[in-house]
Amino acid sequence: MRQYAGVQSVLYNPASIADSRFKADINLFSISSAVGNDMYGVKFFDVFKNGYDFDLEAKKDFSNANNAVLNTDFMGPSVMFNIAPKHSLAIYTRARAFVNVIDVNGQVINDITKDNKTTFPTATLGSPNAVGNSWGELGISYAAVLYQQGQHFLKGGITAKYLQGVANYHFQGTGITMAYNEDLVLPQNSTYTTTGTAIYGSSQDFATNSDIDFDSKSRGFGVDLGLVYEWRPEYTADRADINDLREVNKYKLRFGVSVTDLGSMKYDKGVRNGYDLNRVFTQADYDNSDNFDEFMKNNFVSTPVNGEVKSYLPTALHADVDWNIHNKFYLNVNSIANRVSLTPRFESKWFSFYVPVSYMDYSKQAQVGVGLRTGVFFIGSSSVVSNAISKSSKAADVHLGMKIPFYQKKAKDQDQDGDGLLDKDDKCPTVAGPIENGGCPWEDQDKDGVLDKDDKCPTVAGPAENGGCPWLDTDGDGVLDKDDLCPKVKGTLANKGCPEVTKEVIKKLNDFSKSILFDSSKATIKAESNDKLEGIVNVMNEYSNANFKLEGHTDSTGNVTKNLQLSKDRAAAVKDYLIANGISANRLSSEGYGITKPIASNKTAEGR
Repeated sequence: MRQYAGVQSVLYNPASIADSRFKADINLFSISSAVGNDMYGVKFFDVFKNGYDFDLEAKKDFSNANNAVLNTDFMGPSVMFNIAPKHSLAIYTRARAFVNVIDVNGQVINDITKDNKTTFPTATLGSPNAVGNSWGELGISYAAVLYQQGQHFLKGGITAKYLQGVANYHFQGTGITMAYNEDLVLPQNSTYTTTGTAIYGSSQDFATNSDIDFDSKSRGFGVDLGLVYEWRPEYTADRADINDLREVNKYKLRFGVSVTDLGSMKYDKGVRNGYDLNRVFTQADYDNSDNFDEFMKNNFVSTPVNGEVKSYLPTALHADVDWNIHNKFYLNVNSIANRVSLTPRFESKWFSFYVPVSYMDYSKQAQVGVGLRTGVFFIGSSSVVSNAISKSSKAADVHLGMKIPFYQKKAKDQDQDGDGLLDKDDKCPTVAGPIENGGCPWEDQDKDGVLDKDDKCPTVAGPAENGGCPWLDTDGDGVLDKDDLCPKVKGTLANKGCPEVTKEVIKKLNDFSKSILFDSSKATIKAESNDKLEGIVNVMNEYSNANFKLEGHTDSTGNVTKNLQLSKDRAAAVKDYLIANGISANRLSSEGYGITKPIASNKTAEGR
C-alpha cells in the first residue's frame, strides 16, 4: 500500500485509491511472476547456464509432502480517477494463472524425472494434490472516505469483478503407491504397478482436444473488500486548508486490512472423473500418450464424478501497517498468506526506492529484494538480492510495469477575506479577523459592547467600566458595589452602604483607648496595648466610611507645657500605629489637650 502505487494498489486493497496522491493513474501494462518450492535449493543464476543438472547440483530437501507453486499476473490497460473529493473509481483488466502442487513425495518425483530407480521397487506417492487455473478479470472498484474526525481518518473500498475462465485442472490422489518391476533381459518390458485412487478434473476433455477451447460460458464473479485507517496528528480534520492538501501525505501511521478474491468460476465444458489406479503399465504406454489426460483415459478405469467443474479464486487476507518515519522515509509491514514482509523505503512523487525483507513459510527461507519506481516505470523483486548470494534459493519473483500518472497539484495560497492570513492558516477564511484570533473576528457573546477578548464576563452583559461584568451587591444592603463605600459590610443607603457609627460604637472605641498604656513621660506605646489597638483597627475597618479623631490627655502632674506636648505626641503615636495597620490617613486626625479637659478632679490621686 505505497503512496504512489496508483491503480495497482486496488488489487491488494480497494480502499487505497480514495484520497490518493493521484488525480488519475493509467496503467499501460504491469506483470508479476513468482515461483517457489521446498524441494530444490539452487544458486539461482546458475540455473540458466547450459547443462545445469538439478539432480546433481541442486540442494535437495525431499519429504513425503513437498510443495511447489507458480503464479503469473498480468495487468492490462487500467485506470483510476477521482469522481469527487472523497470518492474514487478504478477500472482494470487482468489476466492470471497459477499452479499449486502440495503433498507430493519429492524423492519419487525426482527419481521418475531422472529415470533413477533409487526409491524403487516400491515407492509411496501418498495423497498428492495439484490444481492449476488461468482466467481473465474485468474489475471495477469504488472507494470512499467513511469517517474524518480530528486526527482519525477511515476509508473503505469494494471491487466487483467479472471472471472469464480459460483453463483449469485439478488432481486429488489418495494412497497412491508405485512399484517398478525391472526386466533385465528386455528392459522395454519393465513395468510399473500402481495402486490407490484419484479424482482428476479439467476445464475441458483434453484427451480428445489438447488445444485450449475458449468458452465464453465458463465464467464467474468475484469481490474484494478493504478498509484503511490513518492516524493524522498534524493534519486534523478541522484544519481550514485540509481539502487543499490533496498532494500531501497526511498520515503518520496507516493500517490496512482487506480480503481479496472472494468468488469462483464455473467451467461449462468441464469434466471430472474418479480413477482406480490399480493397474500395471509400461514406460511405452506413457510415452505413446500425447498428454497426461490421454494417458489417464487409456490406462485406468474411470468413473464420471457428478458435479460441475468449479474453480474458486485464491482467497487471501492482507494486513498492512505503514509508518511515516520522517519526511519521505517509510517503513511498511505486510502480511499475506504464508509471507511476512518488512520494507523500508524512500518515496517521493517521481521516485521510490525500497528494500523488502520477507520470510516465506512456504520455503522456510528469508528473502531480500530491491525495487525502483521512476514515475512512469517500475521494476523490482522481493528475492533478487538473496538469490544473488544464496546457494540454495527456493523461490524467485519479479514485477515490472509502465504507467502514466496524473498527480494532485498543490493548491495556490489564498487569502479570501483579505485579513493578511492565508486560508491554509485561517480558521475563518471567508470572514476577516485579526491574526491573533486565528483570522476570525472577535465576538461579543453577551452584546454588552465589550469584546470577548476584553470581557471578564463574556456570557453576561455588563458595563465596560466593570470589565464587561454586571455590578454586584456583595453585602446585600441594596447599594451596588460600585457605589458602596463598604462593599463587604452591610450598611444603609443613607450612609452609602456603610453601617452607622452609633454611641455604642464610640463607647467601644473609648473603652479600648482607655486601656492603651505609654511609657512614663513618653509617647511610646507599651506592648501590652497591642490587643486593644487591634480592636480599634477592626472597628474602624467595619465602619470604613467614618472619620475618627484621636485625642490625647494628661493629668495635672508636671509642667503644663510639657504635658500639652506629650498629649499631642501620644495621640499622634496611636494615629501612626493605625495608619501602619491599614487605616487610611485621610480618615484620621489627632490632637492633644494636656490638662485642659480632665474627666475627673486632679486634686486627688484617684482623680489624677
